[in-house]
Amino acid sequence: MSGHNKWSQIKHQKALTDAKKGKIFGKMARLITIAVRAKGKDPQVNPTLRTLIDKARSINMPLENVERAIAKGAGELEGVQIEEFLMEAYGPAGSALLIEGATDNRNRSISELKFLLSEHNGKPANPGSVLYLFERQGLIIIKASPAQKDELELLAIDAGAQDIKLADEETLEIYTKPDELDKIKKALEEKNIKIEDASLLWLAKSPIALAEAKDKERLEKLFEALDEHDDVNEVYSNIND
Repeated sequence: MSGHNKWSQIKHQKALTDAKKGKIFGKMARLITIAVRAKGKDPQVNPTLRTLIDKARSINMPLENVERAIAKGAGELEGVQIEEFLMEAYGPAGSALLIEGATDNRNRSISELKFLLSEHNGKPANPGSVLYLFERQGLIIIKASPAQKDELELLAIDAGAQDIKLADEETLEIYTKPDELDKIKKALEEKNIKIEDASLLWLAKSPIALAEAKDKERLEKLFEALDEHDDVNEVYSNIND
C-alpha cells in the first residue's frame, strides 16, 4: 500500500470495463493538459508530457483524446481550467495518506474527498503534517526474466538509478531522483530496454504495518473509494502491504 498507484491498474488494463477505461482516460487527459500548460506542448522539451504520452499509449488511450488534451493545454480549445492538488490526510489507525489529483473546481473536490474520508475512518490533515513522511521519487517499471535481472540492474545503476527492487519474478522497479527520471528512462531505451511504465510518485520514508486486520480492510475500502473519484489520480500511504 505504501506505493499504491495506478501501476496495478495499468498492468491489468485489458480486463477493465469500458466505464473504468473512460475514467482512467479522463484522468490521463487532465494530467496531459496540466503538463502542457506548465512547460509547453512539445514533448521533446517537456519530459513530463513525453512520459504521460508514453503512458497514454501503454493503456491504449485513443490518439484523438491525447491530441485534444494537448490542444486544450496549449489554449487552442475552449475549456475549463484544470489545476492539480495534493491533499494530506489520515486514514484508519492513524495511517498517513497523500491524495494527488486534478480538478476544475478545487473546493468541490476537496469537500467530496473530506466526505469520503469521514465515511471510511479517515480525516484531512493540516498542510505539512503528513507530507514530511514521504519523499518524491521517479519510478521506472521494466519486465525482466531471472536471467536478465543482473544485467538490467547494472545498466540501471550505470544510468544513475538510486535504488532497484524486484517486485516479482518478472518485474523490476527502478527508483530515480525526480529530475533524473526522463534521463534514465531514455538511457535504458537507448539500450533497447522496453519501459512498461515511468512516473513520479511519493514514497514513504519509513513504512509501518497495521496490526489489526479490520484496519487493513478499512484502509483498502478507503483506497477503493478514493480511486473511484474522478478527480483523484494517485493515492499513497505509509503502510506496508
